[in-house]
Amino acid sequence: MRKILTAVAAMAAAVLVALSPNSGTSAGAAPGTGAETLSGAAPAAAAAVDHTVTFVNDTGKKVWIGSDVNADGSRQFATLPILEPGESGTVTIPETADPGHWRGKFFARQGCTGTPGSTFHCQVGDCGRFADHCETAEQPTSLAEFNFDTRDTLAPWYNVSYVNAFSQPVTIAPDNATGGGGCDTMGCSQNLLPLCPPDNLTRWPDGTPMLCTSPDRDAKTPYSDMIAAHCPKAYGWSKQDQEPGNQVMQQCGRCSGFTVTFHSVV
Repeated sequence: MRKILTAVAAMAAAVLVALSPNSGTSAGAAPGTGAETLSGAAPAAAAAVDHTVTFVNDTGKKVWIGSDVNADGSRQFATLPILEPGESGTVTIPETADPGHWRGKFFARQGCTGTPGSTFHCQVGDCGRFADHCETAEQPTSLAEFNFDTRDTLAPWYNVSYVNAFSQPVTIAPDNATGGGGCDTMGCSQNLLPLCPPDNLTRWPDGTPMLCTSPDRDAKTPYSDMIAAHCPKAYGWSKQDQEPGNQVMQQCGRCSGFTVTFHSVV
């Protein structure tokens, strides 16, 4: 389900009013110039709007969407989707509210049980006692990371990170992209659990692979080499963005939002 931001129409109307002949001299125009000078002027900057992120659950199992934010004033989500197999859910990023940005990450929690607010916990991506939102930082898992900043004309920035662990394949695709950056799909849909170095693999109680955990997120290891070889558009270690020719970070200056898909490991 993809929500259309109703604020866009109101903001567009406000821009039209600001450029109308009765609104006075436009910004940057010399006093006394007529409206005809607008035809040769540079386009006005687009008004800031909140982007959306839509989560798609293609894992074949129930997932509880989790989130964590940077320690920079970014606002935590009070409620996040819980998705059955095949379902999708959308959130609006609060980037235009104070402090004017949102920087953080999303992930799919798996194997969750217990009573919300009391004994609730998850075997993958655990982040507190609640089913519909996180209260603590996530345990190692696959991450979809974003930097939404109303003051950065190149934003939003986005990447898929397996720096801490690989739990399931993740892809990030811009919605309604019209330029202003590469706007590529990041991550990969390939299941990397069968390629996990044996010492880094954790299994579900039935013996199937559950989680491949990095032994050192800040160094190149057989784990990070495996990620780089099979999913070059995702981080395998923390400084991979400093390697020549790396493809791990992307930005898309003009899009309505993003679709994050959590893929199957079956």
